[in-house]
Amino acid sequence: MALRQIRIMGDEKLEKVCRPVKAVTARERELIEDMLDTMYDANGVGLAAPQVGILKRIVVIDIGEGPIVLINPEILETSGEQTGQEGCLSLPGQAGVVTRPNYVKVRAMNENGEEYEVEGTELLARAICHECDHLDGIMYVRYVEGELFDVTEEPEEEE
Repeated sequence: MALRQIRIMGDEKLEKVCRPVKAVTARERELIEDMLDTMYDANGVGLAAPQVGILKRIVVIDIGEGPIVLINPEILETSGEQTGQEGCLSLPGQAGVVTRPNYVKVRAMNENGEEYEVEGTELLARAICHECDHLDGIMYVRYVEGELFDVTEEPEEEE
């Protein structure tokens, strides 16, 4: 498919509430493929449609267990608490400490328009909450405890 440009914090599209998807068409499936390609290319674990400039309630996540597609996600249940480092593809090179639920249950549609539920703990719960916030125009920096800090990738060592 195609890589899309990731919007950076300050872009007005990241502050808007997204519209629900009425029907999953070839256009939405193409967007989902592009979002997955873009997320993998940027070494992310999640990406929401507004991050690529599309105001639709679509999220893709992959914490290393295969891609999860959430269309019109609705968080049904949360419990517990976890505090940890969080970053965002729309704020490259920065991270902050954020407290999120340790368990999340969400209902959504998949890329075929079929309704299903996903349960996640730890990193998956964090990713679901983070990406769903994007659909309501909320960036994680709103929840950062203390200051943002710089994060840089370690260069790979040659053998």
